[in-house]
Amino acid sequence: MAALSGGETCVKYLMFAFNLVFWLAGTTVLAIGLWLRLDPQNKVLLEEENSPYAFYAGVYVLIGAGALIMVVGFLGCCGAIRESPCMLGVFFFFLLILFAIEVAAGIWGFSNQTKVVEDISSFYMQTYKDYTSTGDERVKETLRLIQAQLKCCGPGKDTDESFKETCPRGEPLEELLIKSCPDAIEEVFDSKLHIIAVVGITMGVVMVFGMIFSMLLCCAIRKSQEVV
Repeated sequence: MAALSGGETCVKYLMFAFNLVFWLAGTTVLAIGLWLRLDPQNKVLLEEENSPYAFYAGVYVLIGAGALIMVVGFLGCCGAIRESPCMLGVFFFFLLILFAIEVAAGIWGFSNQTKVVEDISSFYMQTYKDYTSTGDERVKETLRLIQAQLKCCGPGKDTDESFKETCPRGEPLEELLIKSCPDAIEEVFDSKLHIIAVVGITMGVVMVFGMIFSMLLCCAIRKSQEVV
């Protein structure tokens, strides 16, 4: 088997470096997903009967995506170092699947943004109504968690004064100017949307380059194996 040329060897080690970073990114995504699922505070949200589907599904999507990215990164690293066309082919296939999933998720997210906001706002309003009618401590803790994360208080002008104890504490002026939770939920999605879009596009470009490099390296390895 002939040795790879200088340029092809460079592509080989670029592939290894790319997939090492990819594997680390998958580890991070998986860790975030597991933290969201297992953290005692977040479990309160996930285990509520009316828990928003978008949040519930998002946690498991993160866990699944993180695990798949780790597998893909591992295959890419091994395929590059061992110069295995088979592993590189499997890597290309999985990376193509990830790219398709990302595109589909991006289209779904942008087309259903309003519905996601409405679902989360409806969950909050239902939780608020349940607490004001029952005074359940478990529901109170859920409200306290949501409002602390969003830095908001109540559904708006109709907020009961007795309900204020569940709201984040701060300076008197801050408490006076604090947003309602439906407004805060909408604002969070509007402000973070462009960041999510930039991250998604960046990941898509990285995946495309990964697929190109894997095919170039695979072809170079096959060509070198044919030379006796």
